[in-house]
Amino acid sequence: MAFRTRTTPAPATRPRAAPLASALVLALALTACGAGAGGTTPPGEVPGTAAGSPVPADPAGTTAPPSASGPASSDRTVPPASTTPPTAPATTQPTAPPPGGKHVRVAVYFLHGERVSPAPRSVTAPATAAGALRALLAGPNRFERGHDRTTAIPAGTELRSLAVRDGVATVDLSGRYDDGGGTLSMRARLAQVVHTVTRFPAVTSVRFSLDGEPVRHFGGEGVDLSRPVGRADFEDVTPAVLVESPMIGDTVSSPVRVWGTANTFEASFGLRIVDAADRTAAQVHGMASSGSGTRGTFDLTVPFEAAREGPGALSATWDSAEDGRLVDAASVPVTLRR
Repeated sequence: MAFRTRTTPAPATRPRAAPLASALVLALALTACGAGAGGTTPPGEVPGTAAGSPVPADPAGTTAPPSASGPASSDRTVPPASTTPPTAPATTQPTAPPPGGKHVRVAVYFLHGERVSPAPRSVTAPATAAGALRALLAGPNRFERGHDRTTAIPAGTELRSLAVRDGVATVDLSGRYDDGGGTLSMRARLAQVVHTVTRFPAVTSVRFSLDGEPVRHFGGEGVDLSRPVGRADFEDVTPAVLVESPMIGDTVSSPVRVWGTANTFEASFGLRIVDAADRTAAQVHGMASSGSGTRGTFDLTVPFEAAREGPGALSATWDSAEDGRLVDAASVPVTLRR
């Protein structure tokens, strides 16, 4: 594909976490995950965020970058993405959501093929991080399974506790978590937890415990967990272009904000939206803040023209660094509204 582009990479900066914050500050910090602009809402099984909920900025790429100018295709201009305010850091996260709390939208990470892929969930504040992990452990719903979303986490795994201090989340899971599977399965299930927890701006890395005991070597393959691990430690189970929003099942209208991270040759990739008539509704070229071995962020605002409303898909493509051929990433099923 050939495109003329105008791009501004999204820089990566990280707010400094407060060493000790009150439980009230924590609750405010962890009550929102990024949601794409353009009216994204989850399917019936996954209610969305309450009206007016902010989209937190996470300069590390776990949520949307603060701002970016979208690239343009050969015949259209992509307007710049909106700026999102940062949220306050937190130090602890209770594990039991109180009854009657506010429902907020979060993201959990399942697998599409052998790579992580986000899916929306609604949990009760203020225990949003713990709620997100419990939703992850419950596995994909029927709609997601029908679109080939799976999980490497053994059924019956339970969250015992979750605490966050100085950006490091300590996740204590039941011993079932390390049952069965080879190296890929072990790394995939670790990546699912790490991506889900680090979606929250207050968390940069994760320590693991099983049944209250710290884990230094995980599973029979001995995955090294002697230090806190972050997203960069699981690049092998992360797609070259990870679309963080919109997520599977979201409903979007034009223009739609598309943001995430990418590690592609020369930081370049393409985005394509197809509508319910299987026609191309949008096709643009994008640039991440870095690439060619270093994962960067992107944040684009993409207008589209749907010939027919209804089920569609957003997909990413990029050129192979090995032979230059076009690689088509896994698509994100969405519902298009004009």
